[in-house]
Amino acid sequence: MKNKTPTSDPTPPTADADAARDFDAAERRFLETYDATAFDRPSVTVDVVVLTVRDGELEVALVRRPDHPHKDRWSLPGGFIRLEESLHGAAARVLREKAGLSNVYLEQLYTFGEPGRDPRLRVISIAYVALVDPARLSAVDRAGQVLGRVEVPWRGETGGPVDIESSEGRPYDLAFDHADIVGMAVKRLRGKLDYTPIGFQLLPDAFTLRRLQTVHETVLGRSLNKDSFRRRMLASGLLEATGERETEVGHRPAELYRIIKRSAI
Repeated sequence: MKNKTPTSDPTPPTADADAARDFDAAERRFLETYDATAFDRPSVTVDVVVLTVRDGELEVALVRRPDHPHKDRWSLPGGFIRLEESLHGAAARVLREKAGLSNVYLEQLYTFGEPGRDPRLRVISIAYVALVDPARLSAVDRAGQVLGRVEVPWRGETGGPVDIESSEGRPYDLAFDHADIVGMAVKRLRGKLDYTPIGFQLLPDAFTLRRLQTVHETVLGRSLNKDSFRRRMLASGLLEATGERETEVGHRPAELYRIIKRSAI
């Protein structure tokens, strides 16, 4: 049997290089003459839902709008995205500048782009959710900022807008579609609570199982069986005992736990 002569590459390397240079030149000519005004360009913002659980209530951080539109109404911390920023970077900046928070759990939530949601122009908002231990929010003393109590009028993961009230039960009339954005954050949190350790971000580094259960019950809007919840949490492999107990309580001090792999959240 005769050996076959290897087939040579029909395209010499110089031809490939010339084709690549021609392509690059065509690309440059296209970009140099491209008309960026040929299409309508919407503006893009980020809005951050800062949630915490305090005294068995789900609360959200609100800021008072200093300017029109919706001047003096309450809204989520938000702002327009700068051209040099990533989406996550813009959300972190908004949190830092308008809520005084940094180094907190931050997750992209949903995109809100209904026409007419902003009376100024076509604005698309990339919503984020931030989960914070209430002690972090209590330490933030900023004018024009409040914590509103989230009242969810639907069960489970039905979804929809929510009501936000003061501690005295006074309703906050939120700007834009921010009641819908908070509702989406609650729906997402409820959906993820049972299969991810996301709820631990609403707790301090050391916590009791009772407080962990309170977080779950508050977010879910329903009671949980104490014994089955405790068994499930201890069997999850996510917790370890600190060897310490809570202090300054009027009952038998409960054991404190911590999450083993907080970086995995």
